[in-house]
Amino acid sequence: MAIVAAGAIPWRKVDGELKVLLIHRDRYDDWSWPKGKLDKNEHVCAAAIREIKEETGLKVHLGVKLSVIEYRVDKVKKYVHYWAAEVTNQMLRAQKFVPDEEVGRLDWFSVKEAKKKLSYKHDLEPLEKLVELDDAGLLKTRSMIVLRHAKATPRDEWDKGEASRPLLPIGTVQASQLTHVLAAFGPKQVISSRWKRCKDTVAPFAAKYRVSLLERSQLSELGAKNGPQRTHKLVHKLVERGQSFVICSHRPTFPTIVEALVSYADKGTRKQLAEITSLRPGDFYVLHIAEKAAKSKTRIVSIELVEQLNRD
Repeated sequence: MAIVAAGAIPWRKVDGELKVLLIHRDRYDDWSWPKGKLDKNEHVCAAAIREIKEETGLKVHLGVKLSVIEYRVDKVKKYVHYWAAEVTNQMLRAQKFVPDEEVGRLDWFSVKEAKKKLSYKHDLEPLEKLVELDDAGLLKTRSMIVLRHAKATPRDEWDKGEASRPLLPIGTVQASQLTHVLAAFGPKQVISSRWKRCKDTVAPFAAKYRVSLLERSQLSELGAKNGPQRTHKLVHKLVERGQSFVICSHRPTFPTIVEALVSYADKGTRKQLAEITSLRPGDFYVLHIAEKAAKSKTRIVSIELVEQLNRD
C-alpha cells in the first residue's frame, strides 16, 4: 500500500527577496520541507496544515498547489502533496517552535541557498514551481471556494418544496468533515444559498471558526434561474473585494456562476472552470486568485479540486 503525506513550502518576502523555510531532522541529518503522513481518515489538505504547525509552530493557510511528488521508501511508493504557504509577520510573531526528536531546527533560506541545502532531488520540483509563480508575480493569492452542498434527500423523496429539502445522514457527516478541510484555505466569509441543504453544509465550519455566514437568494437554483445577472453581479463583487471566501450553492446554479468567473480566467483555466458544473455533493473547487502586478488585473492562477472522503 502506498504512503500518502502532505506538506508545504512556507515562504515570505524579505526586502523583496523570496525566502523559504526548511526543517532539519536530526535523526536523518537532512534538510527538507515540512510534511508528514496522514492520520487515519484525515483529509490531505487538513494534514498539510497540521503537519506544518507540528513541525514549525506556524499556523498557515494553503495557497496554490505546487505538485505531488512520488518516490520510494523501502520499496514502498510515497506520494507527497505540496502547497505554497505564505508566512506573514503576524504568523512569525505567533510562531511557537519547540525542537523535538522529529525536527531539531529550522531556518529561512534564499532560493539559491535552499537548492544547495535540500538533501533530496525530488524536493526541488515544488520549489521550481514556487519560483515560477513568483517570477510571474502570481505567488501571493487568495482563495475562492465553490462548494456544492453535501448529499441531500433525493428530489423525488421530498414533497415539501426545494427550499426545505434537507441533508441525508451521510450529508451531515460530510458537512462535519468539511470543517477542517475548508479551514485549510483560510476563508474569511461564507456566502450560501438560502436553501436549507446549503446552509446546513457550511454551518459547522462557520460555527467552529467563527466565520460570518451570509445567505443570498442569488445563489439558490430559483434565484440564478430568474435573475442570472444578479448572480453575476454578486460573484464579481465577492471576487473584487480581495478576501478569501466560500460560495455554497447547487449544481444547476454553477453554470451561471461560471459565466461570471470566465472574465478572470485565461485559456489554461477556462476549461477547468467548466468542470465546476459537474461537482459532486460535498466536493469543491478552490480558485486561487492573484493580482497580476504587471497589468493590475485580477486573475485565476490555478484551480484545484478537493473531494470528499466519504461518499456513502
